[in-house]
Amino acid sequence: MTKLTWGMIGGGEGSQIGPAHRLGAGLDGEFSFVAGALDHRPDAGRAYGQALGLDADRSYGDWREMLEGERARADRVDLVTVATPNATHFEITKAFLEGGFHVLCEKPMTMTVAEGEEIVSIAKETGKISAVNYGYSGYSLVRHMKAMVARGEIGKIRVVVAEFAHGHHADAADADNPRVRWRYDPAQAGVSAQFADCGIHAMHMASFVTGQEVERLSADTISAIGSRVLEDDAMVNFRMSGGATGRLWTSSVAIGRQHGLTLQVFGETGGLRWAQEQPNQLYYMPLGQRLQVIERGEAGLSPEADRASRVTIGHSEGMPLAFANIYKDLAEAIRARKEGRTMDPAANLYPRAEDGLRSMAAVFAVAESGKAEGKWVDARPPMFR
Repeated sequence: MTKLTWGMIGGGEGSQIGPAHRLGAGLDGEFSFVAGALDHRPDAGRAYGQALGLDADRSYGDWREMLEGERARADRVDLVTVATPNATHFEITKAFLEGGFHVLCEKPMTMTVAEGEEIVSIAKETGKISAVNYGYSGYSLVRHMKAMVARGEIGKIRVVVAEFAHGHHADAADADNPRVRWRYDPAQAGVSAQFADCGIHAMHMASFVTGQEVERLSADTISAIGSRVLEDDAMVNFRMSGGATGRLWTSSVAIGRQHGLTLQVFGETGGLRWAQEQPNQLYYMPLGQRLQVIERGEAGLSPEADRASRVTIGHSEGMPLAFANIYKDLAEAIRARKEGRTMDPAANLYPRAEDGLRSMAAVFAVAESGKAEGKWVDARPPMFR
C-alpha cells in the first residue's frame, strides 16, 4: 500500500502540539511527512524541517510559500495539518481548502461563527475534507462509549455531565506571565478564555458520544483572578437535540486538578463514566446490577473500539495514540475518495468542520449568557437553526 503524504504548518521546535501530531500521523504507516512550514521565523522553520528529514525544497519559510510550492507539484501532499496560533487558523485553512488540499485544523477552527460557516461552505463547495482536531474523541473507549449509546445499551440518554478542569493558571502571581496572560486577553484570545480553550473539548465529547447536538445553553462565568478580563471558570447548563440535559464545568483555577477531562452519560437503563487521565477503563453501571469496568483491549468490544486500539490489554495508550486514530480515520477517508468507495463506518468518526463551527457558536453563546447572568441563549450557528 502506497503511503499518503502529509505536511504541517506550525508545530515547530519547542511546540507542545507538534510532536503529538508527528507521532500520530506516522504511527500506523499511513502517512509520510514530506512538507512543512514549521515556524513563524522562516529560517528557523526551514532549518527545523530539514532537521526532521524534510527535503530542502519542501521545508518552507511560511505557509504561503508552502501553499504555492505544493500546489505546483504533481506529488502534492494529500493532507495538511494547521497547528498555528488560533487567530491564523481561518486564513490558512481557507487558503488550503481553496487550493485543493484536505485539511486537519487544530481547534478552535476559527475565531468567529461567520468564519466557521465560511469554512463549512468552502469544504462543501470544494469537496475537500475539512477536519478539526478534537483529538480526545480518538480514544478507544470513548469510541466504545459512543457505540454503546448508539446501540441503546443504556437506554434513552437523560443527563450528560462533562468536565475539563485544571489548576495550572491558579496562581495570581503568575497572571502577568506572557505564556498565561494572552489566554485572558480579548485582543488575542477573543470572547472567551477557559471555555474556548478547554470547555469546547468537553462539549464536543458530549455531542460525539451521545450523537446529540447542543441547542440551548445557560452559562455562569467568572474571573476568579480579578485582573483577568476573560473567564477562568465556567459552569454551563445545556439542552441537546435528542432531549438530553447537559452540565459542563471547566476551570483553570481548580488547584489539584491536572487535566480533568471527564465524561459521564446517564440513560434510562445504565450509566457510563470515562476520564482522560485513566483512559484504559470505562465504568459501566447497568440499572439494578453491579458496576462493570470495561478494559481497553479486552475481547468483545465494538468494531469502533477494536479499530482504535493497538497494544495489548493492560498497557497504557495515551494522547498521541488518540491523535493517531484521527489520522487513521483521515487516511481511510482520503483513500475511499481516491478509490471511489464507501468509507468504513468504524472509521467515519473524525471531527469535521461542522463540529468546529458548532463549538465556535457555543463559545459565543457562553460569552453572551455569562454577561447576561445566565440567560438561556441559542447555541446553534445560524446556518443550522
